[in-house]
Amino acid sequence: MDESRLTPAYMDVPGGFPETPSRTSLHQQQTTIGREFPLSTNQESSTPVTGTQHGTNDSFTSDQLHRRLNEAQINGSTEAYSDEIYIQGGASASSSKKHTAATQSTANPGESSSDESDQTEVEPRFEPIKSTTEQPGLERKQSSARNEDQIFQVLSRRRTGASATESQEDQDEIERLMSRMFGQARQQQSEEEKTRHAGVIFRNLTVKGVGLGASLQPTIGDLFLGLPRFLKNLVTKGPKAAVAKPPVRELLSNFNGCVRPGEILLVLGRPGSGCTTFLKTFCNQRAGYEEVLGDVTYGGTDAKRMAKDFRGEIIYNPEDDLHYATLTVKRTLEFALRTRTPGKESRMEGETREDYVREFLRVAAKLLWIEHTMNTLVGNEYVRGVSGGERKRVSIAEALITRASVQGWDNSSKGLDASTAVEYVQSLRALTNMAQVSTAVSLYQAGESLYNLVDKVLLIDQGQCLYYGPSDRAKQYFLDLGFDCPERWTTADFLTSVTDPHERSIRSGWEDRIPRSAHDFADVYRKSDAYQRNIEDIKDYEVKLEEEKRVRAENESEKSKKKNYTIPFHQQVAALTKRQAYIMLGDKASLGGKWGGIVFQGLIVGSLFYQLPGTAAGAFTRGGVLFFILLFNALLALAEQTSAFMSKPILLKHKNFSFYRPSAFTLAQTVMDVPLVFIQVTLFNVIIYWMAGLSATPSQFFISMLILWLTTMTTYAFFRAISAIFKTLDDATKVTGIVLQIVIVYTGYLIPPKSMHPWFGWLRWINWVQYAFECLMANEFYNLELECVPPYIVPNVRGAVSQYQSCTLAGSQPGRTSVRGADYIESSFKYSRAHLWRNFGFLWAFFLAFLALTMYGMETMKPNAGGAAVTVYKRGQVPKDLQKSIETGGRKGNSNDEESGQSSEKIAASEDPSAEQGRRDEETMKNVAKNETVFTFQDVNYTIPYDGKERKLLQKVQGCVRPGKLTALMGASGAGKTTLLNTLAQRINFGVVTGDFLVDGRPLPMSFQRATGFAEQLDIHEPTATVREALQFSALLRQPKEVSKKEKYEYCETIIDLLEMQDIAGATIGVVGEGLNAEQRKRLTIGVELASKPELLMFLDEPTSGLDSGAAFNIVRFLRKLADAGQAILCTIHQPSAVLFEIFDELILLKSGGRVVYAGELGKDSQKLINYFESNGADKCPSDANPAEWMLEAIGAGNPDYQGQDWGDVWLNSKNFQEQTKEIEQMNEKRRHVEHSKNIQDDREYAMPLWTQMVAVTKRSYISYWRSPNYILGKMMLHIFTGLFNTFTFWRLGFSTIDMQSRLFSVFMNLTIAPPLIQQLQPVFLRSRNIFTSRENNSKIYSWFAWTTAVVLAEIPYAIVAGAVYYNCWWWGIGGYTMLGFRSGFIFLLTILFELYYVGFGQAIAAFSPNDLLASLFVPLFFLFVVSFCGVAVPANALPYFWHSWMYWLTPFHYLLEAYLATIVHNQPVQCKPDEYSTFNLPPNEDNCHSYVDSYIQQAGGYVNDLNNGTCQYCQYATGDQFGRQFSVSYDNIWRDFGIVCGFIVFNYMVIYLSTWLRYRGKNPFKGLKAKLQQSKKQKK
Repeated sequence: MDESRLTPAYMDVPGGFPETPSRTSLHQQQTTIGREFPLSTNQESSTPVTGTQHGTNDSFTSDQLHRRLNEAQINGSTEAYSDEIYIQGGASASSSKKHTAATQSTANPGESSSDESDQTEVEPRFEPIKSTTEQPGLERKQSSARNEDQIFQVLSRRRTGASATESQEDQDEIERLMSRMFGQARQQQSEEEKTRHAGVIFRNLTVKGVGLGASLQPTIGDLFLGLPRFLKNLVTKGPKAAVAKPPVRELLSNFNGCVRPGEILLVLGRPGSGCTTFLKTFCNQRAGYEEVLGDVTYGGTDAKRMAKDFRGEIIYNPEDDLHYATLTVKRTLEFALRTRTPGKESRMEGETREDYVREFLRVAAKLLWIEHTMNTLVGNEYVRGVSGGERKRVSIAEALITRASVQGWDNSSKGLDASTAVEYVQSLRALTNMAQVSTAVSLYQAGESLYNLVDKVLLIDQGQCLYYGPSDRAKQYFLDLGFDCPERWTTADFLTSVTDPHERSIRSGWEDRIPRSAHDFADVYRKSDAYQRNIEDIKDYEVKLEEEKRVRAENESEKSKKKNYTIPFHQQVAALTKRQAYIMLGDKASLGGKWGGIVFQGLIVGSLFYQLPGTAAGAFTRGGVLFFILLFNALLALAEQTSAFMSKPILLKHKNFSFYRPSAFTLAQTVMDVPLVFIQVTLFNVIIYWMAGLSATPSQFFISMLILWLTTMTTYAFFRAISAIFKTLDDATKVTGIVLQIVIVYTGYLIPPKSMHPWFGWLRWINWVQYAFECLMANEFYNLELECVPPYIVPNVRGAVSQYQSCTLAGSQPGRTSVRGADYIESSFKYSRAHLWRNFGFLWAFFLAFLALTMYGMETMKPNAGGAAVTVYKRGQVPKDLQKSIETGGRKGNSNDEESGQSSEKIAASEDPSAEQGRRDEETMKNVAKNETVFTFQDVNYTIPYDGKERKLLQKVQGCVRPGKLTALMGASGAGKTTLLNTLAQRINFGVVTGDFLVDGRPLPMSFQRATGFAEQLDIHEPTATVREALQFSALLRQPKEVSKKEKYEYCETIIDLLEMQDIAGATIGVVGEGLNAEQRKRLTIGVELASKPELLMFLDEPTSGLDSGAAFNIVRFLRKLADAGQAILCTIHQPSAVLFEIFDELILLKSGGRVVYAGELGKDSQKLINYFESNGADKCPSDANPAEWMLEAIGAGNPDYQGQDWGDVWLNSKNFQEQTKEIEQMNEKRRHVEHSKNIQDDREYAMPLWTQMVAVTKRSYISYWRSPNYILGKMMLHIFTGLFNTFTFWRLGFSTIDMQSRLFSVFMNLTIAPPLIQQLQPVFLRSRNIFTSRENNSKIYSWFAWTTAVVLAEIPYAIVAGAVYYNCWWWGIGGYTMLGFRSGFIFLLTILFELYYVGFGQAIAAFSPNDLLASLFVPLFFLFVVSFCGVAVPANALPYFWHSWMYWLTPFHYLLEAYLATIVHNQPVQCKPDEYSTFNLPPNEDNCHSYVDSYIQQAGGYVNDLNNGTCQYCQYATGDQFGRQFSVSYDNIWRDFGIVCGFIVFNYMVIYLSTWLRYRGKNPFKGLKAKLQQSKKQKK
């Protein structure tokens, strides 16, 4: 028996044991069999199982079936049960006849595996077959044996559009392959499978959320006017309205239904209707909603218990594919598998964890056709990896791995072309069938082939349920209500169109009888038979659930009582640690860059403190280098924040998938930090430790390494804790800004502990860096003997004897010219070597506390609140019906559901809105600019350098675009559609383009780019502008200067009417989710191009991508209107439906390699296109096929195995091509002498003069800042906080030596607030540049000079105000009140100069940085240089000669610091505190202290006190100017410094202009050099 026992890998061989019968299998969907609920025929019947054997039809019981299945397993013969199994929903004969469609299937030969004589009677291992609702049988076609590679070929062939018979066979193979992981044998072995909570029932499901459909655009004015408005509302409208807290609204109202195991529910609705809300609550994701009412049960278990004990059984897949970009596909899936590998009791007998992972990975990869991508990075928009479709499949594989019983997929086909989307849903269908999952999926633009794969459909509008029931009855339900389904519309499009008043098609005579609003629809549905059938279906399923509950209870053990996480905590940590290592290694460039940067900065800092003297002269700088090392490593940890927030969405998804506890992730990160931080600390410390010449004993070196390592680990843990606790990076950054100030100032280096004020002094006890600093200082100084050298010896006069001298260093003793290091740190800082290991313990305590805090924060982390999209209006431009509602927080005057886009009241106003709209459009169209020019292109080739060779992206392309014609540019992914569009629009600035581009037979005019409209695929706009402002801006700068401003603005109103955007003309564009929705943004993109009155033609790139079917139809309908009005339009389009395709006049079709396959008219019903292909050997086009999909299939688009003829050659040799060439020549000849308008003839590059451009763009920038109160408020708050923190830290400074030093550090603190402020302003600068680069520069709207001027000028007023705010917060508190007059005024001027300097400096760095990431990395690097050499960290006279000779003079902060400090300390007296005096004995031969020290004081400064007991007290400085001299600061230089800083500011702005010019206009000198070198190499060869 042992030898013949089935091994796990072959237990479910293809054609082997039957799988659990599923809901309708894929290939069957082509039949017209109805999928009904069983209760429509017979409510009380149970579900018998019928087998057809050798042509006879015997009914037998479930037990008999099990016995036979069991015999099959014992015999090992797959032939013992080779019949088709199918399940019927009703017992009645009529029902039976109606649904019996089973065909015979025979076993594959050669696949029996055990000795047939071995027939031992054993207990059945098969649970009763799960029955779903009434459904046809699982058909089995006769199939030959195939090995797995052949199956793999079958799977890959799915892409090529096989015939019905082939696809039916293929589907069988998919299911056989899936049976490896989900087949009966595995299910019977698994305790996990037997205790699943499959099947979802929801009754009276109502979801409430907070939010308004509309709100007002916040501005800076609100900061001042907020209070008056609040008081006015309080008096006039009451407290509720005054608070304007948005009311709680119903996002979903009273939903009922059930999704059985093995069923797919399709959720349809327009964006914002509530689809996402439904899917989230369906998947038990309730965070962020105010209240979820009603009952939702999973396999009979309530939602609360599921969330607590069985979280791993329900998963929700968000719209985006969330994966680590630097992991390979294989490692991504392996990790998921390791975390979800079940225990021994749920695996096959003899199957190890490794076997399970290997087998599942192999099957999943083959099934989803990602085997070839296994070693490719997953990638994202920045990291190159697999394609979008492949990334989607990786997401499906992850869901497959979870083996979840309930799955929700939110708009997951977004970004996929039609064929990939079908494959995606087919994979879901197979998974649902095989694993008996309850699946809910929402799809936009769902084709008929996709719709046929689902069992039930739910239609939502404005949070109301319009229909819930079988998918094949939905269409008839709405037809019966009086709607019409236009020819060639897909069912999903028809259902969605019913919810749109402009799109719905009403049957003649039913205009007054159809429901209008979402509420009407919901009421009609609740009174319908469909609703009754739904309720009966729920009741029937509830009865069946009792049996499932009983089976579950029987099989339950301790292990399956809770199913939140599959593997124990320690294994989660181990798996995560391994994954984190792979993530790091996947991004070697970043890691190498980081370590390279550390070495570089280590060398800079090391050279700055090079070989510190072991004397008193090196005491202060020795403390400085230790402070620097600590601070640098702590600041490196700041980068953790950004990466923590970037990985949060992935972490939340994995938590939802129950892969691991978030706290395990925290621990794994910490484990990974141990070696990484050690390398980081070693690199930095080894360089600096030996370059600076610190104490070189093994114990001291290794103690310093240990302390540094632990401090850095603690700081990492702290920043992670902040990231875990705060919801957004913005909030976290504010806190870290404050913490960094505290960490830097209250470490004890800048302000000795004894000088700290009591209100802030306690901060040092909670500052872990302070304990580390004490450790390092004590470790370094405890056995040093610091020899006093001039100027530290007093008095240093000729003939002085050491016993009558002293040292100015803290801790000195009278009569000694050296100071013990231990005395120095005790006297200066109250530090002791005895505290070393105590502090080491404290550091561990801090580390563990932060770690615990992070783990807690991670565990309690919730996904962002789900809410509705909000339209944001400019104050004063709100539609009247919304005005009151917004003012009072929606308390009055707005009854709309907040997920709805528009009010439904408009619809009732006119009986036939589409007819009225049509009349309005006709009027408007008369005012739209028409064009008469013909654009032709011939022999277009485009070549780029690639891997040292050349690659052709376009080859011999020709065609034309004519007025009044709507031309589609199509082809498979990668065929070169967008490339051709950019080439035609003259937007290519890389590679070589050749060919003839002609307008009316003449070369392109200089004005070509501004006289054409180009609507980008990505809708890029200034987010703070309103719709009207965006159109006016485009019209003002792009229409000729001869047209008056009034005319331009009137034309914009025409465009607003044409775009049907009257209601949102005053709405700000915003970002997706808060602003215009996807369709409105697309309309605006087209409108902005139209506002320029393009006289030549319009280009559009993918105008329908990312839209739902209704929105896509509206956009193409609108393009049709434009073409009819005389516009010439060329647009790329991705897999349109037959209805959309019909709207186009002409087509240019490309194949891979950028070759034309067809160019010309489509004809009615695409007949001309179809005739061309059929006459050249293509298969016949079926009458019900979508010609757009058929033609791509015919040319083998996207099919790697295509072996047919080259359609590019066919076209070049065709009669059509010759006719087109002739036609183009004739058109060019005919139009060559037609006179063009002045605008086209005009050779100006820009329509408007530079001054107008600068005024318009600057005005827009100022408005943008005015409408960004968060940014401005953030800037002001940072200034206020740092100003007050500085002033209270150095509150009312006295006149002692330490107070003078505090003045220096207070000024230095002013300068160190620059980096956070720069990090704040750079994203604003770069966002603005992206808008200019992506759209406005290419369209020649305005010049680079106008843009640069605008971004520079917009920042300056706020910088000046912020400087004034900071000055008032800081200056008066530290002692400015004693220096009224010139000095206070001059300090104010310097503060303003500093503001202008850092703004220019930050913008200059951003200007030459290619992206945000590099810009933010450059800031600390440049800042390190600027701060290190300004004379504070190391005084100017102590700087190494190399740096002092040039870098010191090039550092702007040197001049700023000198001007500040010289002004503050000038003519200030210095009065030493008792412990600041150097005490020495008077020699016997001297009369008094003054006579003894006088000559020294004249040379070195300071003053002396005679204590009249033979002891003298010497104070190092007598005036502030003498103190300043130590730092090379002189009051005489303040105006010189002022002028030099002004020069630096001008230099920064010059860099901004120069960098921008080089980016957009300048010729890169290196490019030419490189090209010449390549040319010379070629010639040599």
